[in-house]
Amino acid sequence: QVQLVESGGGLVQAGGSLRLSCAASGSIFSINVMGWYRQAPGKQRELVAHLTNSGNTNYADSVKGRFTISRDNAKNTVYLQMNSLKPEDTAVYYCNTQGLLPHQRYWGQGTQVTVSS
Repeated sequence: QVQLVESGGGLVQAGGSLRLSCAASGSIFSINVMGWYRQAPGKQRELVAHLTNSGNTNYADSVKGRFTISRDNAKNTVYLQMNSLKPEDTAVYYCNTQGLLPHQRYWGQGTQVTVSS
């Protein structure tokens, strides 16, 4: 089992920045990928960005050039730096980890990000 604790959400004006953090504990040796998803009201949960153990990253087209995912292995923490925020970035953001096996998929509790216009 992996436990994930997120922090850093909040209310920000359009054009502003926020940094989300997600600290992992438990069976962290099983983690292969760490990432962030988001879910806006009435919409499906979507991938924002993920980072593999080998350092490969993948971003949603809508956030490329504005968001940056990074990881501090010493702290078992993944970050999402969000710049130039837009109202359409408003959503609940969820931290996610994925191991090599299908059942090794874990979610954080979610953190609300609200961007006002």
